[in-house]
Amino acid sequence: MTTATPAGHPPADLRNPAQLLAALPYVIGFRPARSVVLIGHQGPAGQEPGLILRGDLPRREHRAYQAQALAARFATGLHTGVTLAIVGGRRRPGSAPPHAGFVDVLTKELAVLGVPVRHALWAAKIQEGARWRCYARTDCGGELPDPRTTVAAAAATERGTVAFDSRDELEALLSPRSPEALARRSAVLSRLPCPPCPDLNEAASAIRAEFERHRRGEGPPTDEEAVTAAGALTLPEIRDVCLAMAVPPETSAAREAERVWLTLVRELPAPERAEPAVLLGFTAYMRGDGAFAGMALENALAANPDHVLARLLKTVLDRGTPPQVIRGLAAAADPVATLGLEPADFDTGQAL
Repeated sequence: MTTATPAGHPPADLRNPAQLLAALPYVIGFRPARSVVLIGHQGPAGQEPGLILRGDLPRREHRAYQAQALAARFATGLHTGVTLAIVGGRRRPGSAPPHAGFVDVLTKELAVLGVPVRHALWAAKIQEGARWRCYARTDCGGELPDPRTTVAAAAATERGTVAFDSRDELEALLSPRSPEALARRSAVLSRLPCPPCPDLNEAASAIRAEFERHRRGEGPPTDEEAVTAAGALTLPEIRDVCLAMAVPPETSAAREAERVWLTLVRELPAPERAEPAVLLGFTAYMRGDGAFAGMALENALAANPDHVLARLLKTVLDRGTPPQVIRGLAAAADPVATLGLEPADFDTGQAL
């Protein structure tokens, strides 16, 4: 299983191995365990983080396949080097860090693409006081600082985001609140036109109602509200306006929209769940949270494998495309013409 994080994520110091390792939970969104993390180097001096990939540590017989799959993501020529970080395993006193064989295979695969490995690091776990070592030098190592003291942690705190203790914990946010409710709504939706398409004014009112319900703290939607919202999100005009709410990122408007989409992901069955999952993935992508964006987009594709926008976003995310490159997907929307309201109005508490 692989997680990609595009450029635009929390800052990480590529020149300080201990700080870089400690920052990983804030860079990828969760605390990695039994993982390989590849941090791309960009910029004239090679000190700017580029694409960041996290993969599971492979079994010995799967090393070559995993190395080829990970290295191929750096074949675009945008990176001047890569730092490898291995998390997990026990190091015997006086011996090399564990998984050295996999590091060698991965280094060779990257070299074929003309991407040198700048540093190869190992840490037993990502927590204060954990031991870390370099693979190439015996005099390089020590103990990790508190991850909460890193620059990446400070940047995440300023944005109001947190690092989860595991990938599973982050992914659990997308789990259905009530399988029974999903079954009821699926039965209703299956009896309606596919999909139930209201007119534009009705659709706008349905989405506006979802935001108002969240602001009042009324809890999950009723079956009728969920079905109505599902129909509203099928209209391209509504989807485009919803995409526009993701920019500029890190605003209260974008955060509020992300909460609404997350709720609908948990409250709608497949295939209708794909629509809010795509909006959730795009919003997370715009704020640089590649891990959560990828999970949301995978959720969308699981609900509807043929969803064109979900597949497009997943492809550009996997390539490490910076958020600003695809920001035009949101900028192309015209909220004034569609709803008569500017996206900025959401910051002032006005209705959608």
